[in-house]
Amino acid sequence: MEFHIALTDPSPAPEVVQDAMFDIDPSALVDLDTSGLVMRISSWVPVRDLVEVLQRTGWAVEQEQVVQMPSICCGGCSG
Repeated sequence: MEFHIALTDPSPAPEVVQDAMFDIDPSALVDLDTSGLVMRISSWVPVRDLVEVLQRTGWAVEQEQVVQMPSICCGGCSG
């Protein structure tokens, strides 16, 4: 699943979030979009768990700020 979070409040660097995500999903990917105003997170974790991880980094993000994007999986790899 891919999640987008608008960066309206101070947030940790993507590397900090990536390190925190590795504790529950070693295959998670974290980056910023080209505008630098949206953090993108690709992970299998449910949004509730994602928010908990983000809050542990000191980021005051709320579940309502996290937008789950529609799946773009074609199913070709059976995953």
